[in-house]
Amino acid sequence: QVQLVESGGGLVQAGGSLRLSCAASGRTFTMGWFRQAPGKEREFVAVINWSGDDTYYVDSVKGRFTISRDNAKNTVYLQMNSLKPEDTAVYYCAARFGVVVTTRVADFGSWGQGTQVTVSS
Repeated sequence: QVQLVESGGGLVQAGGSLRLSCAASGRTFTMGWFRQAPGKEREFVAVINWSGDDTYYVDSVKGRFTISRDNAKNTVYLQMNSLKPEDTAVYYCAARFGVVVTTRVADFGSWGQGTQVTVSS
């Protein structure tokens, strides 16, 4: 398994921006971002394939969030703009070694420890 370390979370006002980073200890294929709010199940946010030319987003973040990756650095990013209070959650980076892009939590075998994102109104 690959080790994943997220960074970049914090407290921001509504309408603000944050960029999350996820550094992997080795090569990865499909990478995803998920989030979990208190009392709720972990949910899919965004996913990107190995080459970076195939991405998917949950409807609630389309047009506001952008997932990208730098394979030379084994790092994936999540740029979050126009943040809303409902985006508040712990954000997790995840990796899977299959090339098929998927949005299911169960399909990802490696997970980071999570980073807190809090958006105040």
